[in-house]
Amino acid sequence: MLGWVGVVALAYGALCLAVWSGQRKLLFPAPKRGEEPRMDDAILTRVTAPSGRTVFALHVPPGKKGAVTIVHFHGNAEELGQLTPLAWSFKRAGLGFFAVEYPGYGLAKEYAPSEEALYADAEAALWHLHNGLGVPSPEVVLQGQSLGTGVAVEMAQRGHGARLVLIAPYTSIPDLASAKLPVLPVRWLIKDRFDNLKKAPALPLPVLVVHGTDDEVIPFGMGERLSKAFPTATLYGVRGGHHNDLFVRDGRIIVDRIVEFATAGYAGR
Repeated sequence: MLGWVGVVALAYGALCLAVWSGQRKLLFPAPKRGEEPRMDDAILTRVTAPSGRTVFALHVPPGKKGAVTIVHFHGNAEELGQLTPLAWSFKRAGLGFFAVEYPGYGLAKEYAPSEEALYADAEAALWHLHNGLGVPSPEVVLQGQSLGTGVAVEMAQRGHGARLVLIAPYTSIPDLASAKLPVLPVRWLIKDRFDNLKKAPALPLPVLVVHGTDDEVIPFGMGERLSKAFPTATLYGVRGGHHNDLFVRDGRIIVDRIVEFATAGYAGR
């Protein structure tokens, strides 16, 4: 018979195995409604990625040619059809908006999500934005929210965009998982790392970090630490803001701050 030490070891091993096998369901709790975003003057684009996957993106052209376009990568519990209110906010400011769907989400629900799959589809969408829709990289501001901050940082590392906006960002998924599950060796178990902190020092483009001071999902301290790691970054703390209420609590002010940052010194505004 197993002693108590053996029972604990077996239980611990089973828990590690459960985290290993089920982690992508936790990291990518994808909505699968698959509703098409509907908005005046918006176009739902479909791009065939090198992988063969169809990449869906919502494109709202800017108010005038040459104006800035915000390229948005959403959070892990959102899908493309939920982003029209945010698109309207930037449209009213005269900016373009381009939001990319993730594999495994919404209209792309038939595919399997992973860090590399998200990167590949994001880059395919950006290639189409630059070469198919005629929006060059200097007119692009990359923007990520929560999970999407990892995609935005990676796209910046690959040379896309002139500026970077990070809303409720994390330093890395292993850092976040370790804070949530300190008793498990999650740094060895995590497959999708999205290591923003490691990439930050080599990114010289201007960065705006927006983070709620009372964020209960991704601690405000992660946004602070990340903002200090970029060579040129500004931190805007939303006092009392939580993870999912930033645009509800302080939406107009946040959008105005992003628009000001996105267009600062930009002749095409």
